[in-house]
Amino acid sequence: MKISAILETILYAEDLDAAERFYSGILGLDVYARQPGRHVFFRCGQSMFLVFNPAVTSVQQLQVNGSPVPPHGARGNGHVAFRMDDNYLPSWRERLESNGVEIESVVDWPGGGKSLYFRDPAGNSVELASPKLWGLANDEWIFD
Repeated sequence: MKISAILETILYAEDLDAAERFYSGILGLDVYARQPGRHVFFRCGQSMFLVFNPAVTSVQQLQVNGSPVPPHGARGNGHVAFRMDDNYLPSWRERLESNGVEIESVVDWPGGGKSLYFRDPAGNSVELASPKLWGLANDEWIFD
């Protein structure tokens, strides 16, 4: 019995419309679900990427089939790294800059692999990273 992958990850943003425009329009993630003022969910390959409004989700508890879902919330900037083939780094950089996204840093990691860092509209740190950063091949998946 072992954990095989991250199923979902979450960042927080109060302006969900701006988050949706950014992650869907600029990064190209498909919107899976949205609840205005509360959340927007995106499909990201075999995983889910969720953006919650912490002003709502940190105090509101949901009930699903009679079971409570604990409140979710965090303050301050978070971080997420999306997997990319490092051959696409120049194309991603051009796409981001042409959409007015400032590149904070480009890192060439000692073990091979590259990372491109920028911020989303809520100030969260977003990274596009080559799987080589963690010693993984571009086409290697962790799923059993």
